[in-house]
Amino acid sequence: MKKYIHVIGGGLAGCEAAHFIAGAGVKVCLWEMRPRQTTPVHSGGDLAELVCSNSLKSELQDTAQGLLKMEMDLLGSLVLKCARLTRVPASAALAVDRKRFSALMTQSILENQNIEVIRREITELPADGICIIATGPLTSEALSKYLQKMTGRNNLFFYDAIAPSVTAQSIDYQKVFRASRYNKGEADYLNCPFSRTEYEDFYYNLVAADVKSAAAIDADRFFNACMPVEVMAAKGVDTLRFGPMRPVGLLPPGTDERPYAVVQLRQEDKEGNIFGLVGFQSRMRWGEQERVFRMIPGLENAEFVRFGSMHRNTYINSPLILNPTLQSKNRENIFWAGQITGVEGYMESAASGIFAGINALRLYRGLDLLVLPPETMMGALLNFIGTAETRNFQPVNANFGILPPLRNNIKDKRRRYSLYVGRAWELMTKFSELL
Repeated sequence: MKKYIHVIGGGLAGCEAAHFIAGAGVKVCLWEMRPRQTTPVHSGGDLAELVCSNSLKSELQDTAQGLLKMEMDLLGSLVLKCARLTRVPASAALAVDRKRFSALMTQSILENQNIEVIRREITELPADGICIIATGPLTSEALSKYLQKMTGRNNLFFYDAIAPSVTAQSIDYQKVFRASRYNKGEADYLNCPFSRTEYEDFYYNLVAADVKSAAAIDADRFFNACMPVEVMAAKGVDTLRFGPMRPVGLLPPGTDERPYAVVQLRQEDKEGNIFGLVGFQSRMRWGEQERVFRMIPGLENAEFVRFGSMHRNTYINSPLILNPTLQSKNRENIFWAGQITGVEGYMESAASGIFAGINALRLYRGLDLLVLPPETMMGALLNFIGTAETRNFQPVNANFGILPPLRNNIKDKRRRYSLYVGRAWELMTKFSELL
């Protein structure tokens, strides 16, 4: 039996896999190419760096994201532990201080005596032992070519976009107001209200803005949850007002007149010095972003600490390549985890890392591999990526729509979601006892 289990990639999924295996007393080699070789969107060398939003989404138990977190807690998630220690105000969402979160994740991994972190790019898999591939959507070109050859299939791809962030001190607080998103939880969001005239002026400047050369890319390849705001706006003048700029439930203090549209800002660091534009991922040229986004009421003098950007995300055709155990169909010593499998989102990636760690450890010990109940949110995600249509396989977030239906048709949505959660919790509790 080999001494180490290899984990390739030090993102959320890789860290979760390494943490679970090491917690069972088995040695792990965690390979991470940064900072020796970076990517278009990473900025440092810490493990588990968040390159898109700083939000890990809702913790409410009647939501799909809340259910996923409940299941991950049962399995001892390191990501959730570190996130809660570095959280920043975001109403019902679990949002974190990016730098402190990644630093704490890195510290937790480096202090684990069963994990050896090797800072080097992997261009082919280690010849010995069990291996978990968790290189993420920004897998290096050299390794991508190797994986294509190994799987015998071409990698799929989509294009992901990042939203800009501004300094808190550059916001005009005479024009913005605090309120929660959709009127849920504490008033942790800053809201920039538009009149109809302001909105239409902003809209027509947005759709006419100069974008980077990636504009030629087929818009069908954008993942819907991270679609650039200018691509979304091109669908129609009211698209944004019914999307990220939806004003429902948001009233400025001292008035009962709802704004025509609203841009929300979410705190991104512990001290509240940086705020991100919620839902405003962009591929516009940086000068255009500065010009157009300063048309947002309250951001006329905004100081941008990060502009929006777009990058290529790589993922495999999982239904052709993976078993429900996250084990490769053609090589039993190889497992896959994270966004490269086609799960989309921070917590979805981390969850798949935990499960890949579970089964890699079981293979190491000569035990039968496990399959998650599809009625759990984790199980539904893995079932989806394993059984989806292969010709147009697209990434998926946690959502109640991928769960098997209840025995009885429950029309009331809240009641139905509550029953989904209860069923999943019972099954995941039983599953956790197998470990």
